[in-house]
Amino acid sequence: MNELTIWCRRAAMNFVWILIISMSFVNTGFGQQEDPVLFEVDGVPVYLSEFTYIYNKTNGKQADYSRKSLDEYLDLYVKFKLKVRKAKSMQLDTIPALNQELAGYRKQLADSYLLDKTVVKNLAKEVYERKKQDVDISHILVSLGPNPTPKDTLAAYQQALAIKKRIEGGADFEAVAKEVSGDKSAQRNGGRIGFITAMLPAGMYGIETVAYNGALKKIHGPVKSNSGYHLVRVNGRRLAYGEVEIAHLLIRSNPDNESAPKAKIDSLYKALQGGTSFEDLVQTYSEDSKTKGKNGYIGFVGIKRLATVFEDAMFALKKDGDCSKPFQSNLGWHIIKRISRPGIQPFEQEKSRLEQAVSKDSRLAVAKAKRLAEIKKEGNYRENKEVYDGFVSGLDKNFLTFRWRPNVADKDKTLFTLGKDFQPTLGEFADFLGRSSRDRMRLARSGDVQGVARTLYNNFVDDQLMKFQETQLEITNPDFKALMREYEEGILLFEATKMLVWDKASQDTVGLEKFYKGIEGKYKWRERAKVEIFRISKQHQSQAKAIRDYAVAHTSEEVKAKFNTAEQIIVNVEEKLLEKGRHPQVNKMGWKVGTVTDLDINDKTNTISFNKVLSLLPPSNKSLKEARGYIVADYQDHLEREWIKELRKEYKVKIRDKVYESLIKDKQ
Repeated sequence: MNELTIWCRRAAMNFVWILIISMSFVNTGFGQQEDPVLFEVDGVPVYLSEFTYIYNKTNGKQADYSRKSLDEYLDLYVKFKLKVRKAKSMQLDTIPALNQELAGYRKQLADSYLLDKTVVKNLAKEVYERKKQDVDISHILVSLGPNPTPKDTLAAYQQALAIKKRIEGGADFEAVAKEVSGDKSAQRNGGRIGFITAMLPAGMYGIETVAYNGALKKIHGPVKSNSGYHLVRVNGRRLAYGEVEIAHLLIRSNPDNESAPKAKIDSLYKALQGGTSFEDLVQTYSEDSKTKGKNGYIGFVGIKRLATVFEDAMFALKKDGDCSKPFQSNLGWHIIKRISRPGIQPFEQEKSRLEQAVSKDSRLAVAKAKRLAEIKKEGNYRENKEVYDGFVSGLDKNFLTFRWRPNVADKDKTLFTLGKDFQPTLGEFADFLGRSSRDRMRLARSGDVQGVARTLYNNFVDDQLMKFQETQLEITNPDFKALMREYEEGILLFEATKMLVWDKASQDTVGLEKFYKGIEGKYKWRERAKVEIFRISKQHQSQAKAIRDYAVAHTSEEVKAKFNTAEQIIVNVEEKLLEKGRHPQVNKMGWKVGTVTDLDINDKTNTISFNKVLSLLPPSNKSLKEARGYIVADYQDHLEREWIKELRKEYKVKIRDKVYESLIKDKQ
């Protein structure tokens, strides 16, 4: 594909992508009955919702719904649909290469619309909403050691249930927490964690969910985490404190002289009150080597990130720039400065950061499993248990080795059904097992053939659920359907335009020459100067002035003969035509024959140059060869205008005037 073709394709797709991107926001707000047809092209309807959302997103703030604006955009969109109709009549939608391109795009787009995009977006929104509140919780932990057996897990769960029953029967939560909780801090706080905010660390999504969704003063759980099972009590909620951007000055504790750090911090605080800048004090006196070089900068800090004394001090600061009184932590004495407290930003500003965070969190797996279960339910999943049992009962210990190969007699039998006709077969499952040898080896340690088969079957079902969901995207996602339609129409538009406009403009020599004669005189040369450009290497800079002075009254050949030798080229001369107004040095010296410009030193090329005007050419028309790029572009525009005229004759366009008039806001 040559450069012109590539450029043309990009240019065409720019418009198409505007339409495609716009359609990603389609949320019609109409039922089928309430979404009227705006216009038809050869009987094919274009609905009002499609047009208005494309209009809005393409025009942005300029989408004023004035008659002028709507007339212009409706004309543009009608032309687009006319070209698409022509492309289909040319049967371009049957070309295998184009269908392969469309299928590839569908796969790429579908991947972003399946679980990851949906789940990540929902999780990010969930975290954002939760961050608007802080939640005060208490908990009791029944610990589970690393790599617990199913028996261990069940025992811990039953123990947690028993503890919950005790508390619901009237036992004091704090007392029970001190007695049985696996969290050692319960001995001093009775299980009270205090206020927390989303996101909680990995593995604690269940606790976070209970904290934000659970009823107040109730015991919730058991909730599993990486540490074990938790019973959670929600004590209260408040508007989120958010984050504070802070810096600090630290004077470390001195066990040998406990009063000295306090005296020093007090003197620094007094200096601060007297007008000494916080930053100067930090750089001179702070004993935190990690932050001293950054004016004490710590960054954005929320609740449960630092010691309670830090939280109390930073949240007490009323405005940016305020500094706290000295306070003591386990490190020593501090003064902190509030830099900013931005509060919760709009979701669109937070979205990218939150999506990145939830993508790395264990909650993603939990949410995916939940969504897969929903797809299963929506698809009315029905397992053919007899087929599954018959296959699995025939597996032996060889199944847990690399030597096992699928050998299925009834491979065409349906294993389960989703929707009306999505029916994965036993043969597909057997092939999946054959490709899953590593998973089989990993699970083989259990020695449980039936258990390994069931685990891998569940993985196979999940994989098929994803494939099923992909087949349903046009039904379940109107924006996906619109994107696919627009991309398909974009491909067709490109191919038709390439064949009927771009290729013809660049290849139709006779037509181009005829068109040129019709516009001859549109592209002109301004007055031009025929000049000689003398270039001298900077290593011969000492001779540059002499060369220039000599060139004033001598020809270039005489200059080269005088200064160049057989051993060394001192000066090179190049002849060029320069158009008036386009060459600063010639313009500056005057547009006269014999003009010699001043020396120009170019550090990039390490040369010294000057120009000499030999003759002047009057304004003239550019030839077809000289203006070919511009003329081809004009010819393309001409061909496209003629094409549109032909399309309007070939295909009937019917505008629903009443529907269109309802859009206009500046009616006279």
